[in-house]
Amino acid sequence: MMKTKFEEIVDISRIGSEDTKGFNELMVLANAEKMIPSRGDAEKVLFMGIDFQNDFMENGELGVPNSHKDVERVTKFLYKNLDKVTTIALSLDIHELHQLFHPSWWVDAEGNHPVPFTVITREDVEQGKWMAVKNQQESLTYIIHLERLGKKQLLIWPYHCIEGTYGAALEGQFSNMVHFHSMARQSGIQKIVKGQDPLSEMYGIIKPEYATIDGTNYAFLHSLLAYDKIIIAGEAKSHCVLESVRQIVEYYGNEHELPSKIYLLDDCMSPIPGFEDSTEHACRELQKNAGIHIVKSTEFML
Repeated sequence: MMKTKFEEIVDISRIGSEDTKGFNELMVLANAEKMIPSRGDAEKVLFMGIDFQNDFMENGELGVPNSHKDVERVTKFLYKNLDKVTTIALSLDIHELHQLFHPSWWVDAEGNHPVPFTVITREDVEQGKWMAVKNQQESLTYIIHLERLGKKQLLIWPYHCIEGTYGAALEGQFSNMVHFHSMARQSGIQKIVKGQDPLSEMYGIIKPEYATIDGTNYAFLHSLLAYDKIIIAGEAKSHCVLESVRQIVEYYGNEHELPSKIYLLDDCMSPIPGFEDSTEHACRELQKNAGIHIVKSTEFML
């Protein structure tokens, strides 16, 4: 039985706004729990939180609808399973202003930058509709490979998660819960930074969409083998969560048992508007072909 109430860690009314609780206050609460360190867990459980950052909250620069409810549910899930989650790994989408998926990278013939959510195709670049401010050939090469791989077209995103800004930081109430877990269970948090290559996108936690050098995070992939269950939630379901799962499944293949250890908390993630149907289809295909599990946080028991 937890001594600390959920409300002492998470203030639901402040999800998506600046947090006022300090880590020293959390440490006092966590120490009072006298919990068994996670290294002694018989069943090893990894919770993977994908991009729970301020700019992906509803009032952020690239706000995901329903993200506040996602945070409420995922923090309640972690609280309920604090003594069962062994390790928490978090991805952080961190960018600079000048990257090929941001408006400043491209101009038209009049020198205008594209508005967010503009799609830039190979044909657009070859015909001069859009030109890169710099690295024109490298930018075109990226788009050619992206389309050839049959994945996504280059989409211009609003500026988001700029390094060093409030928008790039973990959402405050989610941060409270994962750091409380770390203190109470004496378990380090793995924080994985992604998305800093100016000439590539990196939706998934494992590797870029396309890059001239192999940017695969093999160390993290191999660390997954140590766990009996891998629980995943985050934002946005349609992009960074979905691509992270795809990359793990792709690496281990349908014949390996690891994909069957993956549990997606379906009510703790939401898609970018316009991608709802394609996301649901892709998740169901992963469930059918790779054996991943799609569950509700309120029903799934560890």
